[in-house]
Amino acid sequence: MSDALICGLAGAGAGIIAQLITYPLDTVNTRQQTDRNSKKMKKTLSTIEQMSQVVKQEGWDGLYGGLAPSLVGTAASQGVYYYFYQILRNRAETNALARKKNGIGDGSVGMFSSLLVAALSGCVNVLLTNPIWVVVTRMQTHTKKDKDDHTESVASQDEISVVVEPPPYGTSHTIQEVYGEAGISGFWNGIFPTLFMVSNPAIQFMLYETLLKKMRKRRASSNKGANDVTALEIFLLGAMAKLGATVVTYPLLVVKSRLQAKQKVGADKRHQYKGTLDAMMKIIRYEGFHGFYNGMGTKIVQSVLAAAILFMIKEELVRGARWLFTGTTAATSVR
Repeated sequence: MSDALICGLAGAGAGIIAQLITYPLDTVNTRQQTDRNSKKMKKTLSTIEQMSQVVKQEGWDGLYGGLAPSLVGTAASQGVYYYFYQILRNRAETNALARKKNGIGDGSVGMFSSLLVAALSGCVNVLLTNPIWVVVTRMQTHTKKDKDDHTESVASQDEISVVVEPPPYGTSHTIQEVYGEAGISGFWNGIFPTLFMVSNPAIQFMLYETLLKKMRKRRASSNKGANDVTALEIFLLGAMAKLGATVVTYPLLVVKSRLQAKQKVGADKRHQYKGTLDAMMKIIRYEGFHGFYNGMGTKIVQSVLAAAILFMIKEELVRGARWLFTGTTAATSVR
């Protein structure tokens, strides 16, 4: 089994576990990002209070809306990302060694090359999996109030007193809704800010690889073994890398979520977005720059925890798989 495939499968498995652990935080954060009320109209609640409010009003299902497609999306995203990342990373390492033989560099992949590899992997991932995340965002932001509004609308149109129960808001219903609103192109809503968002994992992996390389170099120079990095250290490195990437790119994540969430027909035009630039201008005009940072605290907790768990579990799965299939924990060359 190729090293790229091992990394892809390990990334998919680790991503699923991390998503299961942190999903309630992700749901609350998506709702915070898509909250279009001005700061003056908001009653600030802590993340825990918001989670409790969702459970009280909608039950535990409210925190897990869209979990099934999210797990599919996570497995696909992490699998695709790590697969292409490992292939491109191996190419970059081969080129670095070739340059060293010609007297250029020290044979290691530089920061710019790491950033480029992560960015290209991210672009492939986004283009292939964006439809899944459009569905997940719709399901995460579908609240009990939306259901009640839909019920009242149907009853009013039929001019009857009997309450008409809407169909369950499941994956298939969400797909039909997106297609009905915008056709096939609707599944790529938010694609432009999402493509820009590849800078998040790109920065994350650049920081992670840089910190990991420095740690291994320090271990090698102290005769402790270059590969002797513990699961806890991987956890902490992953957390630090994700923290830095999230702080830099969070405004793009807010714009992406706004575009992927359902645009309510007949709602205030200030809250309806025609595209990326329109969304950015309306957020600045009606909410101020703080609108780009709605729910950032929750996102930092969720994404840093998820990334740290993902890195730790993925590395352990890769080591186990390499030992099982090759009898060694060292990476094999991919041509």
